Amino acid sequence: MESNGIDHASWSPEKLVARVSALEQQLKEATERYRSQSPSKPPSPPGRPKNARAEREFDPSKYSTRLIALKLAYLGQRYNGFEHHANNKTPLPTIEEEIWKALMKARLIFPTEPLVTEGEVNWEGCDYSKCGRTDKGVSAFGQVIGIRVRSNRPLTKEVLEPELVQESVSSNGSLETASPPLQPLEDDFMMAVGLDDATLDEPLAFHPIRDEVPYAQVLNRLLPPDIRVLAWCPAPPIDFSARFSCRERRYRYFFTQPAFNPTPGPKAVTQKFTHSNTTRREGWLDIAAMQAAAKRFEGLHDFRNFCKVDASKQIDNFERRIFHSEIRELDPTSEPAAYVSGADFSEFAPSSTSHVTPDVSSAAASRSPTPKLYAFVLHGSAFLWHQVRHMIAVLFLVGQGLEPPEVVSQLLDTRATPQKPIYEMAEDAPLVLWDCVFPRDGSTSRDDALEWIYVGDQRFHGDPRDVKGNGKFGLGGVVDDVWTLWRRRKMDEVLAGMLLNVVVGQGKDLDEGQGREEEEYRTIVKSASQKVYMGGDAVRLKGKYVPLMERARTESVQTINARYALRKGFEQGEVVRDSGFRQVALLPRMDEDV
Repeated sequence: MESNGIDHASWSPEKLVARVSALEQQLKEATERYRSQSPSKPPSPPGRPKNARAEREFDPSKYSTRLIALKLAYLGQRYNGFEHHANNKTPLPTIEEEIWKALMKARLIFPTEPLVTEGEVNWEGCDYSKCGRTDKGVSAFGQVIGIRVRSNRPLTKEVLEPELVQESVSSNGSLETASPPLQPLEDDFMMAVGLDDATLDEPLAFHPIRDEVPYAQVLNRLLPPDIRVLAWCPAPPIDFSARFSCRERRYRYFFTQPAFNPTPGPKAVTQKFTHSNTTRREGWLDIAAMQAAAKRFEGLHDFRNFCKVDASKQIDNFERRIFHSEIRELDPTSEPAAYVSGADFSEFAPSSTSHVTPDVSSAAASRSPTPKLYAFVLHGSAFLWHQVRHMIAVLFLVGQGLEPPEVVSQLLDTRATPQKPIYEMAEDAPLVLWDCVFPRDGSTSRDDALEWIYVGDQRFHGDPRDVKGNGKFGLGGVVDDVWTLWRRRKMDEVLAGMLLNVVVGQGKDLDEGQGREEEEYRTIVKSASQKVYMGGDAVRLKGKYVPLMERARTESVQTINARYALRKGFEQGEVVRDSGFRQVALLPRMDEDV
């Protein structure tokens, strides 16, 4: 082989090794000279991937903001209630914490106060408000919050007619749309600032919905699967507060009929219902008696005997108005999960253009008539702490024949019953905050006056199945997310039902000729403790039942409030209620029986 006229084939091995060593030394020296002439790069920070993107500084002043309302749904069993309490660590996260983390991660909110600790919930400067504060384990399908969020609307250099739209200009000078106040104002100029006001959007060529951040889709990608944003309101009223603007809250409490497992066959234990003059197998509820009792809740009443007193709030007015109260049987062709029995779930594509209307004609045949499903449906202006769970607990006692329907009226009569009898409230899991309604003040209708834009709304996104990423159907859509939750629990139901069949079918029953043994069995069961149903999965044994009006009573509201105020060192009276708590010097310790 020849290179540059040199025949390396004739070289000895020793000469070849020497030549290679010389070339390696030359390459090393050339590399060092190149590195000395090139600027040095800073080393990558420890623990950071080579291809990781640098964290960009986020300047909130470069973005406009707007006040919106969000409608939320969540299943509450994995959470410690909705409301987050500072400096009060709970064994489970709260719904509010999860919402705050999603809003912060998406950089949709900009709290004005600096965070003291990492992950601290801070709503300062966000115009945050919430409608309901559901307890631990309680779900909601129509919870509403108000929040000021980042907007895609361009910042304006000059505000159009500031004296006209001053209430619709945010603190950083951006315009935002708003609908007329729910409560009428003396000034009518706010009526001009609405969702369809083209005067404000025309100079910016900005549509307040189509061009806006897809708030529901963004948050649903960040929230846990059992918390979903269903809709948003782009133009809540200028005076909007999710708490104080709400005029009606609607709850539903679900239960089965029978309420608990009855003893089957000829060994069944029966119970005499004196109030309806009927005899029923244990576990079955007297729905007619419950309905009669539920109707007694309607109207304006003092509900101090149907709640837990929160002494920290020093409440002395327990009057609440109930618009509607009933026991409703659920139609198996429409509730629950009628969607999975509709045309969309037929084996072949439906010929109809309708997508989501269930085919209820064939659904009934595939449904078992028992156990039936019922709901306690309750609509009211506002509710006290644990009020709904106390109300349904009393209805369950009526349904089991342990109390007459008249007991509701007796407990509502606070002159005759000034102190609450001691009784347990119903379980939390079957309770759902169904909806929050914001009607316009002065209107005879209780219809919601807010304009909600639901996920996949065809007015702004076309056919929800034809638009990629609209947030309703398809991968990552709300329907698929909820379907996953439903199917997981459906499999639990199927397996538990199959196991129930297996267990019931095993073993031998008593022969018909063994009448003496059967009678002895019935005597033993009847002499056992009273079974009391309170909405949970299992029945409770309570010994001999004591009627509510014969039980020991709790302390009066005045005593409970006074003891708390004394312990905390708060003043009493009108000053406290008008201006809030004011701490004073603690008095000498008195006897606990104040």
